[in-house]
Amino acid sequence: MLQNLFRVRPNDRIGLQLYAKTVDQARDPRFYTALGVADEIDSRFELYTLHVLLLILRLRDEGADGADLAQELFDVYVSALDNALRELGVHDVTMAKKMRKLGEALYGRMTAYEGPIRAEDRSALSEALGRNVYAGAGAESAARLADYALRARSGLAEQSLKTVLARPAWAEVVA
Repeated sequence: MLQNLFRVRPNDRIGLQLYAKTVDQARDPRFYTALGVADEIDSRFELYTLHVLLLILRLRDEGADGADLAQELFDVYVSALDNALRELGVHDVTMAKKMRKLGEALYGRMTAYEGPIRAEDRSALSEALGRNVYAGAGAESAARLADYALRARSGLAEQSLKTVLARPAWAEVVA
């Protein structure tokens, strides 16, 4: 029984690799320079969440196997959020409350973005991104970020699963 607790599942590594590639893209300086995203922890959370969602949606397009990979990516993301809170000094006593609040925010963002992304509804996505990423200001930047997200979704859909797993080609970030 203990050996099952400590064994590494094959998809764990894939989830870690996909998360690393997603974070690399979300850290592209052009989000902050060309698209005016504030270089703050809350805004970085928003960009990470958007990119994780885009990749999760792509993986789910592959059926059951892709859904398993998407779950691995999601689990790694939640674990990374937990680790980030601990690094910020959140103590064990308040950790559950902070993670619950962060989980609610994560679920809320993914819910707010998924429908418009699937429907390719630029206006609704722009509104949600404006509210969350730009704190209600920067409608023009939010529209450009929505354009990016829809191009990223389309571009990821055109790539084979093998390519997405090896090195997803994200859309270019343009002003």
